[in-house]
Amino acid sequence: MAEVSHPAASAHQPWFITAPGETDVLMVVMGIILLLSVLMFGLLYFRLHALPDRYAHKKVQLEIVCVLGLIAMFTHIHIFWIAGLLLALIDLPDFSSPLKRIAGSAEKIAGIKPGEGAVELPTNTIEETSGKPTKRYDRPALVIEPDKARALRQG
Repeated sequence: MAEVSHPAASAHQPWFITAPGETDVLMVVMGIILLLSVLMFGLLYFRLHALPDRYAHKKVQLEIVCVLGLIAMFTHIHIFWIAGLLLALIDLPDFSSPLKRIAGSAEKIAGIKPGEGAVELPTNTIEETSGKPTKRYDRPALVIEPDKARALRQG
């Protein structure tokens, strides 16, 4: 088929002008480039937003940093992301391990098996009817003779 150009068109047309009925190669290439660039910028965006999460991995404050990152991503308020990044870079001391050791030592001193100290005990130890203390079978009885107690207080 012979190429028919418009009478107002110039004699020399650039290479990116396609003839009617043919595939526009430049548009297909630009569509692929646009799709790849959107995917690459999205990947960069998500990797940048996950940066505080990676820094806070295996730290005490991981959940707080993750929540701040999600809030920053969904609200587009960047101060949450900055706060999450700063919180991830700071090493907070671990308070739970020493407290668990203290609780374990207190259980050992009290004669309770390890881990059983968190059992829910009755809140009142005095019977409402008689006013006398009830005997508690969950703890060993501590008996100090009055003379020894007096000597301990004075000594």
